[in-house]
Parts: sequence; C-alpha cells; structure tokens
Amino acid sequence: MNYIPLKAGTFQMGDTENRGFIEDHESPCVTKEVQAFEMAETTVTNEEFKRFVDETGYQTTAELIGDSYVFHLLVSPEKRENYSHVSGSSWWLLVPGACWKHPFGPESSIEEILDHPVVHVSLKDALAYCEWAGAGLPTETQWEYAARGGTSTQYPWGEELEQDGKYHANTWQGEFPNQNSELDGFLGTAPVKSFEPNGYGLYQMIGNVWEWCINHRGIPFEDIEANAEAPLNLEVEYAIRGGSFLCHCSYCNRYRVAARNGSPWNSTASHLGFRCIRPLGGQ
Repeated sequence: MNYIPLKAGTFQMGDTENRGFIEDHESPCVTKEVQAFEMAETTVTNEEFKRFVDETGYQTTAELIGDSYVFHLLVSPEKRENYSHVSGSSWWLLVPGACWKHPFGPESSIEEILDHPVVHVSLKDALAYCEWAGAGLPTETQWEYAARGGTSTQYPWGEELEQDGKYHANTWQGEFPNQNSELDGFLGTAPVKSFEPNGYGLYQMIGNVWEWCINHRGIPFEDIEANAEAPLNLEVEYAIRGGSFLCHCSYCNRYRVAARNGSPWNSTASHLGFRCIRPLGGQ
C-alpha cells in the first residue's frame, strides 16, 4: 500500500451552496486546521484485504452473520427472486454467503477483481485491518481535506460531474436503480486506479465505494476531533464519505466532496469499503 504525505493546512469544510440534505448537516462551513498525515492513495483492495485475512485468520462481520447486502443488478436475474430485500429499497438484496471474498453471492469470487476495492466490510472489520497494518481510519475532517486535493470546488476536478467531455469518477449513469448505461465503463466497482488522482495524488475519493470514517455521523464540524477520540460506540452510526458507484442525482447526490453520510457500525454491502491513514512518516 502506497501512502501519500499530506502537509498541514487550513481549509473551508462543508457546503457553501446548500446542495446537501438538511439532515446531513453540511453547512454552515467552518475553517478547519489539519495536522500533517499520510493517506493511502487508494481504498484497501481485495488483494490487500486477502493478505490480512491469510495472515490473521480474521472473520468479517458478514461472514459471522452469514449474509450481506448485494446490489440487485450484480446478482444474476434468475436468482434475484430468491432473496429478501430492504423495505423501500428493493435494489438491495440480502444474500446468504455474500461477503468480502464472495462479493455477489456464495458462488462468486474475487479472483478476477483483486485490484477492486474490498467491500462488505463493517467498521469493525476496517478497524481490525488498520490495527494489523499499523494504520487508522480518517476523521471526516481529514477525509474532506484530502479529498479536496487543494481545491474548493464541488468535486476534486471542478464544478461538473462530467467535465471536459469525460467521466472522472465511478457513479451511476442512466435511470436509477434499474438501468445503468455504464458510460463511465462500470456497473459495479472499478479497479482502484481507474480514474485520474486528485491534486494530492489520491485515487477515487469520489464514487466507487463509500469510505468509513472514525467519528459519529452528522455531528457538528467543531466536534469531530474530540468525537474521534471517544471509545467505539455501537449504539450510533458512524460517518461514511465519498459516495459510490450507485450515486445518482435523482436519488443521492452525496458524491460531492462536502457530502456527508453515515451507517451503523455493522453495515456490510456491495458499496462499502475504507481507506487507511497514518501519522506522517508512518510512525
């Protein structure tokens, strides 16, 4: 895993144009100071997570529970009716046997997608990997500072999702959730280096998979650092950032740099991964 050193700096955190959901508390913006740190240039890949499991024998939350949520178009049509789905979100199928090494169901594998982000990982799984790797998870402040790549625009590359006649991230094109034109090249996850990096050299901070953060969901910006030091609380939701391959303006516009979201610690699904950080110099 390659880490990118990020210098200390100050930035405006949050959304200046009220483009988010009120309940996500993206505004008003605040000025945040960030100490220097290092961030992995990509999310953790299937290959990297496999190395962790091979060395430790770790069993993930999805493996212990016995199932996980798979996006319906990633399951073969003849099997979709076999699984229950989330009430009000029929595109999520609860698939027995789905987990990080069987991302689409028990008969699937990661052999052909080792360079894709690992998915179906809970917050607990991400923290276990980080402990093994001598790393940690970012706070929302660190994540947004890194994702902006030195910019103040809606996306790391500018103000438009499709800019300069090309796609810069793996998101949804078409009519969500049943028709994806795949104009960006992907129905599900993409290899972690499929699009150009941001100004700091970090790949796919927007789209592809949601990324776990270490503070609670939707808390005031000023409270993030103190909150991140608190013991793990399994009664609250934790922040996730960046959006995923499922994000579309008709349903979820949370692929913006400032967008906030969250999930229970034990959530596992086809679009949920993580990225590591560590102190500058790896110490």
